[in-house]
Amino acid sequence: MYTKGVCPIQVNGRDYAAPRRPVVVVCLDGSSVEYIGAAVAAGAAPFFASLLSARTLRLARAAVPTFTNPNNASIVTGVPPSVHGIIGNFFLDRETGRAVMMNDASFLRAPTILSAWARAGSNVAALVAKDKLRRLLFDAADGDYASAEQDGVPVYSADLSEHVLRRGVELMRRRRPDVMYLSTSDFVQHAHAPGSDAANVFYRAIDEQLATLDGFDVSMVITADHGMNAKTDAAGTARIVFLQELCDDWSGPGAATVILPITDPYVGHHGSLGSFAWIYASADDARRTVMRRLLEVDGIAAAFDRDEACRRFELPRDRAGDVAVIADERYVIGTRRADHDLSALHGPLRSHGGLAEQTVPLLFNRPPRREPPNPLRNYDAFWVAFNAL
Repeated sequence: MYTKGVCPIQVNGRDYAAPRRPVVVVCLDGSSVEYIGAAVAAGAAPFFASLLSARTLRLARAAVPTFTNPNNASIVTGVPPSVHGIIGNFFLDRETGRAVMMNDASFLRAPTILSAWARAGSNVAALVAKDKLRRLLFDAADGDYASAEQDGVPVYSADLSEHVLRRGVELMRRRRPDVMYLSTSDFVQHAHAPGSDAANVFYRAIDEQLATLDGFDVSMVITADHGMNAKTDAAGTARIVFLQELCDDWSGPGAATVILPITDPYVGHHGSLGSFAWIYASADDARRTVMRRLLEVDGIAAAFDRDEACRRFELPRDRAGDVAVIADERYVIGTRRADHDLSALHGPLRSHGGLAEQTVPLLFNRPPRREPPNPLRNYDAFWVAFNAL
């Protein structure tokens, strides 16, 4: 049953009003505006079409690096990575010199909005696609949290995302949580371009489930963790900057270590290739050499030292590398050729991580009573649902 009379709360320095109706925030992994627009144009997404006609679409910025973990962490905490501490799947522990995978809630430095409402007595739930996200973001003691992967749904399938939304509908019908978070997978977006038949079929299924959720009289905000771009040439060959090889050539082996924060077990999505990388180089001359040479490399859009990267992108300094390297919309960054096996990909390489994938949609299912924040971030989703709808 819907919890009535819950008082407003504050989480991570932001105020959230007592909800007028159940709040649902949906993160459609990898969903740039182009996917939604193409599905609407094809007549495959009537619910999305109704939101566009009602002018409830805004453009928001995702957290950089534009990867799944930092952005889901931002959305459920309502704050940037500088506060919650998650900057990717991996960072380099400077004391041990080892790459550390951030794969459980001990790495999260801020409470989630869901756990705060649960402690306040609300009925909360979260359903995510991959189990890595459930383990990273949620403590089972605070609410009902599950993943589609945990339910046995194949990871490399469109059904992983559809399962999340179907279970969300079932949960709303059966239990009507006060606060619910749903987060899907970007399997389809990694494999198929906006407007393709496969993408439109997928968005038709998503559209149907979102329309059903809307029918339960909820305050719903839909956003994304990042966009997606093709990273191949006209022949379908992946465009890759092998950054570790370059660093070894420029400064000598061992002078700099490249960490790819996109790296995770799901190599069929992206082959551990994204458009953002960290270089760890303790020596001043190595850093200066790398910074100078990087901008001569085709496909590199920007390079920032640690202080500038953390200031510009609101990142935690202790988990950041010495140099942030960002590829343009055409390229991804790898380490060495031998480190990346692209044979498992489900199509020509499509990926994310850079500034080219930062703009994401933020839609809401009813006209706002007050205008959302400006500039708008995807991690404003819960604030908008509680305070503006």
